[in-house]
Amino acid sequence: MKKIIFSAALLALSVGTAHAATGSTATATGSATATVVAPLKITHNSGAALSFGTFTAGTGGTVVVTALGAGSVTGDVGVVGAAGNTADAFTVTGDTARAFTVSASTGNTVTTGGTTPSTMPFAVTTPATASLVAGSYTLNVGGTLTVAGAQAAGSYTGTYTVTVTYQ
Repeated sequence: MKKIIFSAALLALSVGTAHAATGSTATATGSATATVVAPLKITHNSGAALSFGTFTAGTGGTVVVTALGAGSVTGDVGVVGAAGNTADAFTVTGDTARAFTVSASTGNTVTTGGTTPSTMPFAVTTPATASLVAGSYTLNVGGTLTVAGAQAAGSYTGTYTVTVTYQ
């Protein structure tokens, strides 16, 4: 009788083990996706420049150029002739209809050459964000030049950077 009980118990264990083995493993399939977009590029338009024009310094003030190229002055700065204000221009290209942010360098200056160089600080004005309609966008840049009282006469030049980043 002990052999029968022992055999029955062994059979029950083996059946239980068989059920546990088939229910302890399961497999499912997941999915993966990826999207590659056209790289974002910015190029400076040939011949374009942010020009604050021609003016007298007086006791100082500012020269402002809008992104549309319109110029104005504040303080004792005086426009000479037609001034010659122009906005700068860049072309941004990338993935159609994608939005991007725009940022510009700070601490920009224009400087005269020669043995006693003189500087003037300027800030760049850009839109904060834009979108690539048909994969392209014309980015116009304005700015504000700060003119000191009795600023040294001369031709001033400088550079700045513009950075665009996909949102």
